[in-house]
Amino acid sequence: MCGIFGYLNYLVERDRRFILDTLTNGLSRLEYRGYDSAGLAADGDSAEETYIFKQMGKVAALKKLVNEQQVDFEKTFISHCGMAHTRWATHGQPSQLNSHPHRSDPNNEFTIVHNGIITNYKEIKTLLSKKGISFETDTDTECVAKLTKYVYETTKDQNLTFTALVKQVAKELEGSFAFIFKSVHFPNEVVATRRGSPLLVGVKTAKKLKVDFVDVEFGSAADNVTPTPAEASSTGFLSAEDGHPQLHRSQSRAFLSEDGMPQPIEFFLASDAAAIVEHTKRVLYLEDDDIAHIASGELHIHRLRRDEGASTTRSIQTLEIELAEIMKGSFDHFMQKEIYEQPESVVNTMRGRVNFEKHQVTLGGLRGYLQIMRRARRIVFIACGTSYHSCLATRGIFEELTEIPAQIELASDFLDRRTPIFRDDVCVFVSQSGETADTILAMRYCLERGALCVGITNTVGSSISRESHCGVHINAGPEIGVASTKAYTSQYIALVMMALQLSEDRLSMTERRNAIIDGLYRLPQQIKQVLNQDSNLQQLASVTLSKEKSLLLMGRGYQNATCLEGALKIKEISYMHSEGILAGELKHGPLALVDENMPVILIMTKDSLYPKVQSALQQVTARKGQPIIVCNDDDEDLLKNYKTISVPQNVDCLQGLVNIVPLQLLSYHLAVIQGVDVDFPRNLAKSVTVE
Repeated sequence: MCGIFGYLNYLVERDRRFILDTLTNGLSRLEYRGYDSAGLAADGDSAEETYIFKQMGKVAALKKLVNEQQVDFEKTFISHCGMAHTRWATHGQPSQLNSHPHRSDPNNEFTIVHNGIITNYKEIKTLLSKKGISFETDTDTECVAKLTKYVYETTKDQNLTFTALVKQVAKELEGSFAFIFKSVHFPNEVVATRRGSPLLVGVKTAKKLKVDFVDVEFGSAADNVTPTPAEASSTGFLSAEDGHPQLHRSQSRAFLSEDGMPQPIEFFLASDAAAIVEHTKRVLYLEDDDIAHIASGELHIHRLRRDEGASTTRSIQTLEIELAEIMKGSFDHFMQKEIYEQPESVVNTMRGRVNFEKHQVTLGGLRGYLQIMRRARRIVFIACGTSYHSCLATRGIFEELTEIPAQIELASDFLDRRTPIFRDDVCVFVSQSGETADTILAMRYCLERGALCVGITNTVGSSISRESHCGVHINAGPEIGVASTKAYTSQYIALVMMALQLSEDRLSMTERRNAIIDGLYRLPQQIKQVLNQDSNLQQLASVTLSKEKSLLLMGRGYQNATCLEGALKIKEISYMHSEGILAGELKHGPLALVDENMPVILIMTKDSLYPKVQSALQQVTARKGQPIIVCNDDDEDLLKNYKTISVPQNVDCLQGLVNIVPLQLLSYHLAVIQGVDVDFPRNLAKSVTVE
C-alpha cells in the first residue's frame, strides 16, 4: 500500500533539478497509496555516490527538504537513475528513519524501495544479526537491503550480474512485494521485481519502438555471469527469425533503433499508471516473479522460474487515461470531483454495452463463457470493503433473474475458512484496483480448484484482469480519492448488466429486464438531480450532524447495502462512528441505541418492502428518535412530516445507485467540516496490496 516511482534517462540530457522534480511529482500522483512519509534516492556527483533524502509527512514536505539541500541542481546527466517512495506504514511507525529508500550500509552501496510485506523478515533479520550485521530501522524492507549486500559480498568471486544478484535475493523472500534495486556497484542500472504488488514500466522515445513487446529471457546459469567480449561474440544468441540477423541475448529487440545504434530513451517505473501518464502512454505491466533489468537504454525481463505455458513476451500497451483525469480541476478534493463525475462514469460503464432501444446487454468480456455461467451450481462473489457492498447490492437481482444461488464472501474470511469451491462454481472477484491482495489470493485459491473465475475491475492490466478467465472492466476512469465513490456505482452497474446478460435466455424475465434497462437509461439524469441538492446536504451536515459522535443508517432489502456503504463512507472520511443496520434486525438489538439524542438516517424509498420500513420508522419515533429520511421526491406524507432527503424514483434494484449519492455527499461535507484530509484519511490507503 505504498507508492513506488522510478526514473531513468539514457542519452537524454537532464539536469538534477529536472530529475528530482520528476521523482517528487511522480510521488505526488501516487500519494493516495501512502502519505505517512516519503523519500527518494538519486545519483550523486560520482558513480560511487548516492544521495538519499527522506522526510516524514506528505510529498510536499519531501519537496521542501530537497529544495533546501546544498547540492548542485544545475549538474547535468546523460544517463542517470533515481527512485522514490511514498509510505503507508506497516512495520515501524512513520518516521524519517523508517522511510524508504532503505540502504544496505552507511555508504549506500545498495538502496531499495518496496511496496508490500516480507513475511519472513524476522528469520532474515535473525540470520543477518548472527553474521554481525546491525539494523537502523524497524522495517521489514531494510532486511532486504542488508541481505542484498550480504549476498553480493559472499558471491563476489562469481562476478554475478545485477539481475542474477536480485534473483538470488528474491528467492529468499516470502510475502508480497514490488521492489526497485539500485547500487553503486552497478551504476546507471536498476532492477525491479514484483510478486503480488503492482509495478509497471513506462517507455518514452523520440522514435517508434521497433516492436511493441519485450522478450522474456529464460537464461541458463551462464547468463548469471557478466560475459567477456569474446564470450559475448560466440555464445548466447537468440534464433534468427524471418531472415533477420541473430541478436545476442543482451540485446532487446524493442529498443533497437533502425540503424542498430542505441537511441535516446527514458524509463519510468511506478505502482500505478497515474504517475506515468504525464510523461508517456507506452507502458508494460510486469507479472509476478518478473525481474526487469534496465541498463544502457534497454529493458530486459527475466523470470525467477519458468512456469509451464507462461507467456514469453510482455506487450507494450498504450494507456487510455488522460492527465486531466487525474487532476482535481476546479474541485477542492479528488473525492468531490469523483462524486460529481458519476453521471458521466455510469454512462461510460454502459457505453457500447447497453442497447436501450432493443433492450439488449452485451458484455464482450463474458461472451465465450455465458453458457458455462448459466449452468453453474452457484455464483460466489468475493470482494473487500466497498466492492463487497456492490456485490451485496446486486445479489438480489442476480438470484431473481438467473435463479442461480448467490453467496457473498469477504475475501479475507473466505481464505481463513478455506471455503469449499467446486468446478461448477462461478467465482466473481470485484476490486477497483485489481490488485487487492486478499481478493487476488482468493482468486488463485479458486483457480486451483477449477472454478470459473470472473474479474470485475477498474484497471486494465491489473493482476485480477490478467489472471481471471474472463471479466468486465467497469471503465469508471481513474479514482484517486481513497474513499471509493464512482467505482462503487460503476461496479454496481457492471454487476447488474452481468445479471441481465445471464438472464437473456429466460423469456419469463423479459418484462423485468426491460424495466431495469429503462431504469439504467434514466440513471445519469437522476444522479444529476441529486447532485443539484448539494447545498441542502451541506447545510444538513453542518447544522444537524456535524456535532454528533455517532450515526445509525437503516434500510431493508436492496437498501441494506446502501446503508452499509454510506456508513463506511462516513466513518472512513469524517471519522464519525457510523453503523449500517438492516431495518428488519432493529428489534433484535440495535433499537436499544435509539433515543432522542441518537441521529438516525432511514432509507424509505418506494419498493415492495416500503410497508415494512414504515414499521421501523414507527419503532424509531416511538423511542423519541428524530430520523432523517431518504425518500422519493413524490412521497408527500414523509416530505411534510419529517426531515427528509428527497431522491428520484427508479427500479427497486437500481434505487441504491440514486440513494448512495446523497450519503457520499454527506460524508464529504462532514469531513470538510471536521477539517480532516478528505482524500487521504488517516491509517488508510487506496490500493490494499497487503493481507
